[in-house]
Amino acid sequence: MDGLSCYVAGEGPPLLLLHSVNAAGSAAEMRPLFDRYRATRTVFAMDLPGFGFSERSDRPYSPRLMTDAVHTMAAEIRRGCGNASIAGLALSLGAEFLARAAVERPTQWDRLALVSPTGLDGRKSRRGPEGSTRRIPGLHALLSVPLWSDPLFRLLTRPAVVRYFLERTWGSEAIDEALWAYDVHSARQPGARFAPLHFLSGGLFSGDIHRVYERLTQPVWMSHGMHGDFNDYRNQEVVESRPNWRFGVFQTGALPYFETPDEFFAGFDAFLGKSIHA
Repeated sequence: MDGLSCYVAGEGPPLLLLHSVNAAGSAAEMRPLFDRYRATRTVFAMDLPGFGFSERSDRPYSPRLMTDAVHTMAAEIRRGCGNASIAGLALSLGAEFLARAAVERPTQWDRLALVSPTGLDGRKSRRGPEGSTRRIPGLHALLSVPLWSDPLFRLLTRPAVVRYFLERTWGSEAIDEALWAYDVHSARQPGARFAPLHFLSGGLFSGDIHRVYERLTQPVWMSHGMHGDFNDYRNQEVVESRPNWRFGVFQTGALPYFETPDEFFAGFDAFLGKSIHA
C-alpha cells in the first residue's frame, strides 16, 4: 500500500506501534514507547492511513483499509527483520486493526499488547457479520457536505477543543503538552478531515470485534486506566477467561505509558519476556 509513513529506530526483535484514531491521531501518541524500546528492539511507529504523514486523500476509510495497512507494514517489517515474528502494541481503536491483522495472518505475530482497546465497553454484544462496522447510516454523507465539513472539522480541532479532549482522555488537566502541540499542528494539514469524518460516523469501528478478539491465538496483554472517559470495560468478560489473555490496570487515564511510564514499562517488559506458550 502506497502512502504509508513509519518511524523506525533501534536494533533487535521487531515491535510495531499503532496509534489511536481521533480527530488528530498520529504516531506521536507512541513517543514514550518509541523512545524506550528503541534501545532493545527495532521499533516501528506507523501513521495509519489518513493520519500523520501517511496519505490523507478523500477515500473510504474502513477497518479493512486500516487492517490492510497493518498487513503491508508487517510484510515490510518481516522483510527487513529476517522474517521474525512481530510484537505489536496498539492504542484504543488501533487495537481493533491490530487484532484483525493478527487473526488473519497469525504466524506473522509473536504477541499483542492492547492499550485501552475499544469494543469492550458496555454490555452490547458485538458479534455482527464478518467485516461489519458500526457506521451510522447517512451520517458520513451529512458530515461531508462541502459547505460545512471543513468548518466543522476546524471547530473540532481548535487548540482549546483539542486540549479539552486530551484532558478527558487523561482524566485530568496534566496532559502531555508536546502531544497537544503536535495534535494541533497535525490537524491543520491538507486532507486532515477525511479519515476523522469516517471515524465520527462510526465507520471505523468493527461490528464483529468480539469475534475477532475471541479468535486471537497469540499471547495478549490488555491494559487500561481507571480515570477519564475511557474506563468502561464491562465487556471484558468476553475475553477475560481466555488462557492467552493477561490484564493490567493503572491508576491513570487511557495512555498509562505517558503518566506512569515506569509502572507500565515494567508490565510490558514482563509480558514481552514471557514464553509464547506461557
